[in-house]
Amino acid sequence: MEPAIIDADIAAIRGQWILLAADDLNSEYADDRCANGRARRQEGRMGVIDYRSTKELPIVDIVNLYKSNGWSSAQKPEILLKALKNSENVISAWSEDRLIGLGNAISDGCLVVYYPHLLVLPDYHGRGVGREIIRQLKEIYKDFHQHIIVSEFNAVNFYQSVGFSRAGNTVPMWIYEGNDH
Repeated sequence: MEPAIIDADIAAIRGQWILLAADDLNSEYADDRCANGRARRQEGRMGVIDYRSTKELPIVDIVNLYKSNGWSSAQKPEILLKALKNSENVISAWSEDRLIGLGNAISDGCLVVYYPHLLVLPDYHGRGVGREIIRQLKEIYKDFHQHIIVSEFNAVNFYQSVGFSRAGNTVPMWIYEGNDH
């Protein structure tokens, strides 16, 4: 069964959203674009997934998403919410009224962008949600010289599949107060 496709005009890029759903989102939508304020809705057996560009997110949903992925920042909900609001861009994924995924970007505004968070509820892993969030973020920053992400070892293959590669002979370094790594 072919997905139904409905185009809709969206008022502003900051409020852009895209609705996607399909049997397998991992590869079929690499050429789908949400450009010039257009949105595309695709429905299949998986239901509808709504991607939103907004920093207005319910704290309860954010904490649930971070806790379900074992991230220590869930223990600091007010600071986490403030950090997301201070991000340059946040893309969130929703299944009906449930937050199922989130990615954010911080940037110097013209040359370098860093993607510090990409989380998807474990029940939605392997369904293309993270892939679509990264695709939308990369599209926003497509003209930037450098896109940076620090990957957990078990996620390296995923990030390579969406276009990232090892950064030469660099070694990630940090001062970190969490205990989840």
